[in-house]
Amino acid sequence: MAARFASRLSHVGRSVFGGLGNISSGSLRTSLDSTWNNFLSQQQRTFIQMRTVLKVVDNSGAKKVMCIQALKGKKGARLGDTIVASVKEAHPNGKVKKGEVVYGVVVRAAMQRGRCDGSEVKFDDNAVVLLDKQGQPRGTRVFGPVPHELRKKKHLKILTLAEHIA
Repeated sequence: MAARFASRLSHVGRSVFGGLGNISSGSLRTSLDSTWNNFLSQQQRTFIQMRTVLKVVDNSGAKKVMCIQALKGKKGARLGDTIVASVKEAHPNGKVKKGEVVYGVVVRAAMQRGRCDGSEVKFDDNAVVLLDKQGQPRGTRVFGPVPHELRKKKHLKILTLAEHIA
């Protein structure tokens, strides 16, 4: 789809402004480049979906996990949703091993989420806290900021372990 979008933009540039001089085609190219960069930046801010790699922000032993399935919703997971993930990188002496299938709660997401007061919360990375079968955190510490929206999703234990609540 991205290639088709780029080909349409370049086709429009040739057919409409093909007879004009180099100055106008240069300004058209810069506007097309800025449009393309804007399009790419919008594409990066999506749901946590299948094959999304997330950073693990607890001390359970895993470093990175890859989402296998979001347990709620068709499009994917957002802040506070539970996912099923596969461990891709792990510390050698951790509780979790590479290749293990685990449950996790999304505590940071790059996609913005609106709050009741009209503000929006958005993080720089996608992060998860690993859970056991009973829904309790596997680690004893949670690093980095955690949004207070987890309170609505009944993840109070994660909020008590967190060092900073955003």
